[in-house]
Amino acid sequence: MSPTEDTSAADEQGREIAELTYEQAKEELTAIVATLESGSASLEESMRLWERGEALAAHCSQWLDQAQAAVENALDEDADA
Repeated sequence: MSPTEDTSAADEQGREIAELTYEQAKEELTAIVATLESGSASLEESMRLWERGEALAAHCSQWLDQAQAAVENALDEDADA
């Protein structure tokens, strides 16, 4: 795979992950962890899964950060009321 193909595949994967809900991303991440822990994947497949898992974990973290900010904003509004 050429670097250009690699970059476009990563961009496509990023867009796909961005469209997932928190629950969908968490479920897929859990499945990836189970696969990696089982040791059943080849080295190449393990690396691909690891990279996707990292992207999914970042997506989940972003969702949680946004949820925390929304809760903090709601609490601040209640305190000001």
